[in-house]
Amino acid sequence: MKRALPFSVFKRADRPCYSVKFKNESTGEYYPAISTRQKTEAEAMKTAFAWLRDGIPQKRTSIKVQDLSLKDTARQIKTKEEAEILLKELKRLGWVKSYVLIKTIAAQDFAEFLSDFWTWEKSAYIAEKRRRNHGLHKYHCMRQKKATEKYWAPFFKDRCLGDITAADIDAFITHMGNLPLSASSKNNVIIAGTKPLRWAFSKGKIETDPTRGHILFSGEQKERNVLTPAAAAAIFRVEWEDDRAKIANMLAAVTGMRQGEICALRLQDLGNDCLYVRGAWNRIDGLKLPKNNKQRTVELPFPDLMQMLLNLAKSNPWGLTPDSYIFWTENKRDAPMRPIGFLNDLRIALVKSGFPESEAKKYDFHGWRHFFTTYLMGKLEKKLLKSQTGHRTDIMLARYGEHWKDGDRELIQRAQTETFGELIPS
Repeated sequence: MKRALPFSVFKRADRPCYSVKFKNESTGEYYPAISTRQKTEAEAMKTAFAWLRDGIPQKRTSIKVQDLSLKDTARQIKTKEEAEILLKELKRLGWVKSYVLIKTIAAQDFAEFLSDFWTWEKSAYIAEKRRRNHGLHKYHCMRQKKATEKYWAPFFKDRCLGDITAADIDAFITHMGNLPLSASSKNNVIIAGTKPLRWAFSKGKIETDPTRGHILFSGEQKERNVLTPAAAAAIFRVEWEDDRAKIANMLAAVTGMRQGEICALRLQDLGNDCLYVRGAWNRIDGLKLPKNNKQRTVELPFPDLMQMLLNLAKSNPWGLTPDSYIFWTENKRDAPMRPIGFLNDLRIALVKSGFPESEAKKYDFHGWRHFFTTYLMGKLEKKLLKSQTGHRTDIMLARYGEHWKDGDRELIQRAQTETFGELIPS
């Protein structure tokens, strides 16, 4: 008895070449037809036997006839849910590490996802933070968004969210390591992209967390230039371009208040011998809560400086109300002066007091916060000092207070000689 062939060769009336259909050994049904590109039945039969033996040629490889059932299974998939069943099984078996289904958030353009994540009006993450009263502000989100647009978007061009792997993050960190940025700046850029990825994983929007296990950069932070008390006193004796800037710098020196907190001071925040730090101000958020969402009372036992603040408030061209800004601006009723004026006038005053211009440029307004903390460190318990600076931890307080002061070397040498002097034979 003649054995039936495991395929059928035939020619359609409207086609010049013969086609072949291979039989599914399990079901007896035939797989879809494949053109042999042969114009005679004999050549088509020869090709069919060759494919049966060696596999059917594909673009870059070949597929065995018995594996056609796999392709047939894939062709039968009609819904996203059916596709996900197959992909999950492949992942369970270890053939697929991750996958991305179309029309899901994982298929979103990665750069677009990062931009949306840090966009105040669009972000589900920001909305969630705001609902829970977390200290998140527009200015911070704007800076993070700019970091993703400048560094992440070009590196991951045309990649989708669910396609990002741990190896990709490692490559990006290596790339950041080659840029001329400080360790803290590199880390801030990296966090601008890894935080959205961790959030997407926590919400089940991507299959794996590609950010786990990566180590950020370490390195000494750039040393902040801190004036001596004598140098600080000298600059407040010279004539300043703007009295508002002089008073703001003086206030920062004796209280350690942040720039935004000083800008936000209003008449209602002046106490008898203290200031109530109820808010902070920047050009993006406007008036907001202070950093860490924590209000505090700052002591100000300097009647002359308090009177300067009061006189400044009275000179507000927009009138005097409890909501009037102390450091007003002529340009707008509901905003304080731009803090860049604080810095510019500080550097001018430094030059007037004898600093070379090149040295004056090394000092910034935030340096007063370091100045205040450095010279009160050791004179106040850390708990009391933190109540004034608004720092939450001793570690952060130490970053601001561990600067060298005049006389520190002499103190160390005196302690050495008093303790170990007898060890050295004369």
